[in-house]
Amino acid sequence: MPSEKHKWYIDHTSPGTAHIYGIENYITSFQTEYQQVEIADTEIFGRILFLDGKVQSAESDEYIYHEALVHPAMLMHPAPRRVLVIGGGEGATLREALKYQTIEHLIMVDLDRQVVEHCREYLKSWHQGSFDDRRVTIHYMDARAYLEQETATFDVIISDVPEPVEEGPALKLFTTQYFKLIKDRLSVNGLFALQAGDTCLPFIESHSAINNTLNKVMPFAMPYRAFVPSYNTEWGFILSAPFETALPAAETFDRLVEERKLNLQYFDGETARAMFAVPKDMRKHLNQETRVIDDDNLISIY
Repeated sequence: MPSEKHKWYIDHTSPGTAHIYGIENYITSFQTEYQQVEIADTEIFGRILFLDGKVQSAESDEYIYHEALVHPAMLMHPAPRRVLVIGGGEGATLREALKYQTIEHLIMVDLDRQVVEHCREYLKSWHQGSFDDRRVTIHYMDARAYLEQETATFDVIISDVPEPVEEGPALKLFTTQYFKLIKDRLSVNGLFALQAGDTCLPFIESHSAINNTLNKVMPFAMPYRAFVPSYNTEWGFILSAPFETALPAAETFDRLVEERKLNLQYFDGETARAMFAVPKDMRKHLNQETRVIDDDNLISIY
């Protein structure tokens, strides 16, 4: 039976399913111009950031999500110097990218200043001071507007924005037009990684549409996933590039991690082997997908 000592937070993962979290203490709750923001302490997963009623990041396992998102792309680039992070308000994506000694300039573009400011104050174990790193520049603006006006290119671009929820602020950050802007802002050896939603059937619809859309733009696009306990699902990501390439072997990833002196809790060669080994039912669904997300044909998770 559920404990009576908790308040219960319900994350509606679909119209017919939900995850519930026992809340020990609410840290903050407020509405910004763009979204509802809540930070709370839970018994099982520690501190959690919720945006618009959905879990974004949990203290106990955020390292799984952020290492999976950041390191495949960063390791595949020979020497990432200029990196663009889109979203990532908790600062943990910055934290992981800044582990690379070659980084000269890391630009973060986030729409919601209030989220970043509250994460800076209340999620210190996530960002670990990354917002104040001298290599970091933060722009509080719409990511598409930034990409449209920016002419410089980047070695790695990482998109860490919420999944495309109807009326949500990131709905147009998964379209053909957006991915073409990304492609134009990548350097010669540039790589792009993004979080791409739930990969478990029957909740894979958004992920498969995002993957098919990106495949129409990028010559190389490879889906992968990692189980995130606080999400209670296999969460999806996509690694892509504007040129044909191949995924390094597990031994190559291990060598690169060692050469670059990375201190990682989750990601290594064996983990990469598992993450990119997409199961048969998921492959079938991805291969049968025909939908393309367009500014005039938006697709939301519900």
